[in-house]
Amino acid sequence: MRKVSFRAILTILVVAWIAAGCAPSRSGNVYTSDQAMRPHTIENGTVESVKAVIIEGGDQPVAGTVIGGVAGGVLGSTIGDGGGRKVATVLGSLAGAAAGAAAEKGMGRRDALEIIVNQDNGRTLVIVQEADVEILPGDRVRVVTSPDGTVRVSK
Repeated sequence: MRKVSFRAILTILVVAWIAAGCAPSRSGNVYTSDQAMRPHTIENGTVESVKAVIIEGGDQPVAGTVIGGVAGGVLGSTIGDGGGRKVATVLGSLAGAAAGAAAEKGMGRRDALEIIVNQDNGRTLVIVQEADVEILPGDRVRVVTSPDGTVRVSK
């Protein structure tokens, strides 16, 4: 039986940690570097209702699948000899890929708010953003639209 080096395991964990941090923020308080120092439009309005919702990660958890597949393959390759090792490597890769995809999907779940805003211009908007700011029905808010079309609610 072949041993897995500490370096290989550490590399897999570091890559997984970096990939986990790549998810885009849906916060009303976070701007991308492309949005910074560019003019945004603002419309004032009143919050009609707020509902707690969940934002899920994408439907294609590529990073988790790849990292899990590699990790499973490395661990599977330590089992058995000859043809058995090859089978264990393939099965480890498949199991790791499935586990990685499920883990990434679970990590991508974030608490959010569905906010309905009656704007002063007569329009009504529904905006979903992370639940990191307290917004209540009746609050006067600003609906901020960035040049890339991202819309957020701020007080």
